[in-house]
Amino acid sequence: MAINVCNDRSMASITSLPSGVSGSSLVLISEQTASSSATIDFTSNIDDTYNEYVFKFINIHPATDQVQFKAGFRDGGSSYDATKTTAAFYGYHKEDDSATALSYDTGSDLAQSTGSQVVLSQMGNDNDQNSSGYLHLFAPSNTTFVKHFIGRGSVCMDADAIVDWYVAGYCNVTTAIDGVQFSMSSGNIDSGVIKMYGVV
Repeated sequence: MAINVCNDRSMASITSLPSGVSGSSLVLISEQTASSSATIDFTSNIDDTYNEYVFKFINIHPATDQVQFKAGFRDGGSSYDATKTTAAFYGYHKEDDSATALSYDTGSDLAQSTGSQVVLSQMGNDNDQNSSGYLHLFAPSNTTFVKHFIGRGSVCMDADAIVDWYVAGYCNVTTAIDGVQFSMSSGNIDSGVIKMYGVV
């Protein structure tokens, strides 16, 4: 097997991808801005147009201190209660360097639960605190398999620390997922933007 090597000059000469190589891009479908919002719901355009959807949450600021940002999935009904099994872990580091951790979070995983999934945890609501991240939903319109999702976020924690947050799981349903709802575990989403993209 030959190994192809490129130097800077040859890389600069590339103007298009070779045949057989494809790239992907994000298509902005919808954008919502929170303003003391109890929930932010995406109830349309989650269909078979795209096989993957990405939700980006930017500068999410909670009204209440020490809360969790959550996501629920709708599977054809009116409630965001699709059954889920998930796992969550995080890395943690305090501003004053007094504590660090890398830990599985048993309080944020779900086992065949209809409750909302924690996407960002222990958010602070100081004036300068916010959190950002994404949730990636795969093949929501497939009616054969379960629906996988992964998420990652950067949380400005209530205890003046950074949390690098990870979550993954699946909606254990074969019906289509046609809606996603974001909310806080307590209080409102004071401010922030959530964008929904389709992946081409």
